[in-house]
Amino acid sequence: MYTLLPSQVKPHLAYLKKSFGGSPSLADIKSGLLVALMALPLSLGIAKASGFPPALGIISAIVGGLFTGIAGGSAITIKGPAAGLITIVSAALLAFDQSLGTVAAVLTTTAVLQFLLGRLKLGALGSVFPNSVVHGMLASIGLIIIAKQIPVLLGVDPKLYAGKNPIPMFLDIPWYFQEANPTIATIGLISLVLLFLLSNVRGKLFKTIPPALIVIAATIGLSVFLHLNTQGPSFALVKIGDWTSLLELKPDFSKAGTFLFWKFVLLFLFVSSLESLLTVKAFDFMKTGAAKANSNKDLEAQGIGNFILGLVGGLPIISEVVRTTANVGFGGKTAWANFFHGLFLLIFLVFLIPLIECIPNAALAALLIFAGFRLTSPKQYFQTYQVGKEQLALFIATIVVTLATDLLMGVLAGMILKLILHSFKGVKPAQFFQTQVKEDPNNGHCLLVLGPCIFSTILLYQREFNRAKAKGIQSLDFRQCPFVDHSFMSFLQQYQVESELELKGLTDLKPFSDHPLAARRLIKKNL
Repeated sequence: MYTLLPSQVKPHLAYLKKSFGGSPSLADIKSGLLVALMALPLSLGIAKASGFPPALGIISAIVGGLFTGIAGGSAITIKGPAAGLITIVSAALLAFDQSLGTVAAVLTTTAVLQFLLGRLKLGALGSVFPNSVVHGMLASIGLIIIAKQIPVLLGVDPKLYAGKNPIPMFLDIPWYFQEANPTIATIGLISLVLLFLLSNVRGKLFKTIPPALIVIAATIGLSVFLHLNTQGPSFALVKIGDWTSLLELKPDFSKAGTFLFWKFVLLFLFVSSLESLLTVKAFDFMKTGAAKANSNKDLEAQGIGNFILGLVGGLPIISEVVRTTANVGFGGKTAWANFFHGLFLLIFLVFLIPLIECIPNAALAALLIFAGFRLTSPKQYFQTYQVGKEQLALFIATIVVTLATDLLMGVLAGMILKLILHSFKGVKPAQFFQTQVKEDPNNGHCLLVLGPCIFSTILLYQREFNRAKAKGIQSLDFRQCPFVDHSFMSFLQQYQVESELELKGLTDLKPFSDHPLAARRLIKKNL
């Protein structure tokens, strides 16, 4: 029998401490527990909405917690299955005739590519996509989640809406109310109302106990009181069963030679990587006391987690925004919080199955509808309009095409429309992937930016700016730049913080709105 000697264990513990940011603190353990309590119902709901056995949602979150921190990346983000991936996972399952093995093969392939992207230091690719198109993609995901969860919330028999697309499901909402199960619908609607009310209540209690946990606890009590386990329909409550048998699932690569297989690999890779990178980028600006994130390492961590999950048939994981927000609020500072979130979920799965199986599916649907609403809230539309009318047009176009087709086509349509709009503003097709800079002859410490700055040139200009800084350049002058779009303005805001280069001349360009990050262009004055 092989045993690890203390001398052999010590280097492994030292490696873990280095990877996770030193020894675990009480704050990280506490945050891990509270995030796990929040992640439990969310993971169950995401798995069920994706068409997967609910236990696989918890298993995916466990892997996201226990294994991804080793690779480093972001100290405070929590890895797990996300509502934003429901649409592509469920679409993949439908496309492959409910074959979990084929979807597992897609995920395994995606994971390898994700890890390679991180190794090749391509984490900055997330900056290439226009902000309004990305926000439109997230808003459309929110709408799809809402459409697909309304019948679950109302207790409609799943056979009546299986395989339907989002637009027909929205049109069928009045019919769903007619077909609703009164008992289940009451639980679902109470859950939804409670979530909206509690999320707007301020106080110490709700900073400690997540509203989702309060809702789940209340609905478990209701399900027991109403005898849903004996008197309700078979789809009323969560079913876990023997979850250990799920781990025997193996990836099936028999469809690897088809276009459909690689289409979903691309979708998984694009959506999961982009969502994760956006989350890492957003939380890097927060004053959390955590170390600065490494987007490339974060992609590697995702790849490691998703590879493991592909081997056991789990759901894809990302750096998830809701749980990361909670982690920051609960005081998590290092990757140990993510680790303990996974550890506590493992404990729940092993010891609390009887309690988990008292959770009504309608309550999980309420959690997902609430998450979907946050992705597509009216505030998102208004904020996009404030940046500029053209940004709202891109936002809406991405949503409409996504709902009518799929995410990939929606994002592609948004990017094409963005380039068309830029061409009307004077950007030539040859300039879509071109940089124009030169050193200021009157100021050796300044770099003049002479060409259009748009989303498709962000990485190219970033390389030029980095080269200039290495040569001793201290400022960037945009006074002769003909056009700067909204995505590039967002990039400049972050780049200035990271590089400490001075930005000159942006206020001399005419903005398209009063928003500080609005697109702007050079107005030539008549002499």
